[in-house]
Amino acid sequence: MEGDLVRTNEWLTPLSWLYGMGVALRNALFDMDVLESRSYKIPVICVGNLTVGGTGKTPHTEYLLRLLSPRYKVAVLSRGYKRKTSGYILATEESTVEEIGDEPWQMKQKFPDIYVAVDKNRREGIERLCDDPETCDVEVILLDDAFQHRYVKPGLSILLVDYHRMVTDDRLLPAGRLREPMESMNRANIVVVTKCPHDIKPMDYRVIQKALGLKPYQYLFFSTFRYGKLWGLFHDKERKLSSLAPEESVLLLTGIASPEQLHLDLRRHTQRITTLSYPDHHNFTPYDIRHINHVFASLPSPRIIITTEKDATRLLYMQGLSREVKESLYILPIRVDFLRDEQDMFNEKISGYVLKNSRNRFLAKNQDDDDTRNSHHTGHGTGTTDR
Repeated sequence: MEGDLVRTNEWLTPLSWLYGMGVALRNALFDMDVLESRSYKIPVICVGNLTVGGTGKTPHTEYLLRLLSPRYKVAVLSRGYKRKTSGYILATEESTVEEIGDEPWQMKQKFPDIYVAVDKNRREGIERLCDDPETCDVEVILLDDAFQHRYVKPGLSILLVDYHRMVTDDRLLPAGRLREPMESMNRANIVVVTKCPHDIKPMDYRVIQKALGLKPYQYLFFSTFRYGKLWGLFHDKERKLSSLAPEESVLLLTGIASPEQLHLDLRRHTQRITTLSYPDHHNFTPYDIRHINHVFASLPSPRIIITTEKDATRLLYMQGLSREVKESLYILPIRVDFLRDEQDMFNEKISGYVLKNSRNRFLAKNQDDDDTRNSHHTGHGTGTTDR
């Protein structure tokens, strides 16, 4: 398939065996209820993966926000990876990337009316969102990157698989990038193969479906990226992606786990692409900034810098970017499209789950309210036990 990017370190396989034994023991303890997985009355949707980074969790979480936030009060609960704080924090419009992390900051800026919270302890985060007066009206909670956080049992679990790095061909850490073995995929209700090329062939669908070997209760979808207008981080100019000329030099600046599909898509517009690729969630240093300035100045004109929304959150407040870099720096927004005309089916799966479980929570809340009233009603001392 296009862009097969699985690379493994065979010499680390013995360490992967040890790692796998530890993961298997941990999962077995949860499966046997020795370790507790707690469920909640409120609809909880987990968006996660089996691999270390790079499957498109943020665009897919934002897709869910666009679907659900017009009808429900939605909260996103994230770990807040690489933030410089600890404990539970509810984001505000004044929160910084350092306080809550780049992806939560991005979502709060794009969706100011939703709740965004960070907490490494997802149980505590859910309970704070449900119990604190300022967020107790929350109706749906989206767990970002929590597939391995088994202390919470989500009502609906969405597992993302990168088309360019299929889990069927990968290995456990550290030889590969798998956090868990393939068998763990059975915990997912929905599996989405992400970052697919727009022209994926019917044979590829069948090959992937067979290789994944999903259970009858699981649903499989395929998604791709759709790009919006380029817009300036330090200026108000906009450009269509189609306006890139074949002779235009592009500096693709990324600090994400898997920029390969983005690079492939840009090649449809110009072959003159220079890539500066940094690790996922990379904090740019003064040396990095000087290097960016130098590389961009060395490119032939006309030239442009393209970066992602996540990287823009860290570049926005960096000092030292040259004036030419700032004038030429554009952000490429990414949205998710579902292939095979299955977007409505995916939406129905999500909306149906939330609607059903929102009713359950409403009924449970009314029951709790009735119990509370009965417990204080004279002449009905046994009212709270008659359930």
